[in-house]
Amino acid sequence: MIKALPKVLFFLLIVRPVVYLMLGLNLLQREKLPVHGPAILAANHNSHLDTLVLMSLYPLTTLHRVRPVAAADYFLRNRFTAWLSLNLIGIIPLDRQGEVGKDKVFELCQRALADDQILLLFPEGSRGDPEQLQPLRKGIYHLARSQPGTRVTPVALHGLGKALPRGGSMIVPFNCDAVVGDPLEPGEDCDAFMNELQTALEDLLTQCITRSKKQEG
Repeated sequence: MIKALPKVLFFLLIVRPVVYLMLGLNLLQREKLPVHGPAILAANHNSHLDTLVLMSLYPLTTLHRVRPVAAADYFLRNRFTAWLSLNLIGIIPLDRQGEVGKDKVFELCQRALADDQILLLFPEGSRGDPEQLQPLRKGIYHLARSQPGTRVTPVALHGLGKALPRGGSMIVPFNCDAVVGDPLEPGEDCDAFMNELQTALEDLLTQCITRSKKQEG
């Protein structure tokens, strides 16, 4: 517990006030979040805030089980952010520049699942246009299949692409949503699972409060 104290304080004093007070996060169906691994949260990706928002959905006592897979070129871009990302956020760095093999990242993710941890993944691969769901990549299927008992829980995020847009450095107060869906089990058919996950995320996005208000306006 003492070892985890800096991480708990970071989320308690900094991350949670930003997410719940400054942004005003609307969280729907929290009860569907997996409380232990092996499990994967699969979310759409529009902002570098996505990782911190997903982690803030969990109680402080559960944070040690949550491991985001995050872009090394952003989260390890300098010594300070690298220390914060590795020690307080606990990311598994994904090298999008190709200097570190994907097999290494896959192995680290497998170890986390084998240790009953909860992985945070963005199956689109990178941030797309704000609030626009991109085609999903199949790596999440193969990772889930690699560890028996792993289920994939879809989470739709909305509004974060405006709260911290691509290229932005200042957080803009903007109400955001996180909607948690039912867990999915990867079967024998990869394409069928990917279609199921894509459909689940699209359906969850329709439940976002801020999206509904925008369409009504």
